[in-house]
Amino acid sequence: MKQTLESVTATQQLAAQLAPLLQPGDVLLLTGELGAGKTTFTQGLAHALGIKRYVKSPTFTLIREYQEGRLPLYHMDVYRLENGGGDDLGLEEYFDGDGVSVVEWPQFVADLWPANYLSFDFSRTGDQQRQVQITAQGQRGTALLQALAEVMNGK
Repeated sequence: MKQTLESVTATQQLAAQLAPLLQPGDVLLLTGELGAGKTTFTQGLAHALGIKRYVKSPTFTLIREYQEGRLPLYHMDVYRLENGGGDDLGLEEYFDGDGVSVVEWPQFVADLWPANYLSFDFSRTGDQQRQVQITAQGQRGTALLQALAEVMNGK
């Protein structure tokens, strides 16, 4: 599913539409160049989950945990693992855990991806405008994508 996002607000609104559909163990993989909207999307998701703390990219810490929302949010930025090293992070424990895992730059840990996920590939198409291609993997990912499409189409 492809979607045009006209602004930062639209990117955050997409995440807000997804938030009520999420369940423990859901995994979202976010790809796109620097400044494409990955962290903006995560900020919108956190807000919609009821997380009050400011969400920033965990580039230097790799993983930030936000426990105070409807579901825990595990925000991961694995950009620094482009030369490997993801095996030691215990990502599987997060993926199989009680919250939602959001992974920025997931291509650097592709061998650790779970069987079910939603993938968001962001690209810049203008100063504020973004395009996002959303794809699903696995039964849960497919069901989540279908539910998101229904919400976006007002059904």
